[in-house]
Amino acid sequence: MEFLFSLFIILIVATGLLVYSQNTMNSSLNMESNFNHRLILDNVAHTISEVESNGEFYSRYLKLPTTDKYYVLTLEKNKLTIEYDDKKGEEFIPFIDAYSTYKMYPGRIYVIEKTHEGKILIK
Repeated sequence: MEFLFSLFIILIVATGLLVYSQNTMNSSLNMESNFNHRLILDNVAHTISEVESNGEFYSRYLKLPTTDKYYVLTLEKNKLTIEYDDKKGEEFIPFIDAYSTYKMYPGRIYVIEKTHEGKILIK
């Protein structure tokens, strides 16, 4: 009887450790994904700010990386937003005057330029 009770306790502890380790792994993978998407958002915001600060007719090429999760970047007025897995991250880009609302998708190459009117254009 004592042997069965000890075996039962060992199984409960082992199951608890398995659940805990699985939750820890899922949490770390989720944090890595959030961090990677935040880096993409920061990189695009930096590139747009660089084009804005370098004057008229300055342009830069930007290739958005592909990740394991699909995402969409949206530039609307002076706010850059990334959306993925029902999550949303935003970054305010001061002094940006965009022609319209732009959507950018992973794996594509974009040209970001400042026109003679001082507006940001993404092609």
